[in-house]
Amino acid sequence: MKKSFLALLTMMLLATSGVSYAQTTKEQRKERKELAKASKKELNEKSTKSAQKEAKKLSKEGWKTAPGALPLDKQLDKSYMMQYQFDADGFPEFIMAEAMSTGGNYDAAKLQALELAKQNLAGQIQTEVTALIENTVANEQMDQGEAASVARSVMASKNLISQSIGRVLPVVEVYRDLKNNNKEVLVRVAYSQKMAKAAAKNAVKKELEERGDALHEKLDQLLGW
Repeated sequence: MKKSFLALLTMMLLATSGVSYAQTTKEQRKERKELAKASKKELNEKSTKSAQKEAKKLSKEGWKTAPGALPLDKQLDKSYMMQYQFDADGFPEFIMAEAMSTGGNYDAAKLQALELAKQNLAGQIQTEVTALIENTVANEQMDQGEAASVARSVMASKNLISQSIGRVLPVVEVYRDLKNNNKEVLVRVAYSQKMAKAAAKNAVKKELEERGDALHEKLDQLLGW
């Protein structure tokens, strides 16, 4: 009797799991189908004139997309779209950066270009933090000595900021063949403004803490960190 009950319970659980799994799989298939449909629609839509013009210019310069990648004008369209996305406060949602690199093969050149783009992003973030500090001093919320201390940390934190930057999103990726058989890769990447601020905050605070400066606590209040 007990064995029969356990067998029945097992069958019920397996049946329930099967229904749940089937339902989940069905939902996943539906979601993928919708995404594929949306992607196909976007691909078939005509790109903007600006994207077409830039794509034509880059093509004349010998740049081309890797096999399987989006057409160049579509990549550029996406780049423009992300540049003009703003949050509720009117600030850009993404920071954009561009970099080029040359290598003996495509992968090596691409990897180096992405690293250079990260350095570019770190420089932009560094500049924004410096502007925030200058604005804070102008509003007399921080004295000159404190500002100088923070500024030193900001200047010293570029590499830390670069290391703190997570996965960047390549929105444009093209390459061209050079006469010496090397590959030159050009990438344009996007990075979340919110994540950029977090990277800057962590890098500057870490640098201040390592110097034994308690100003990192004040920055939380003054800069909204």
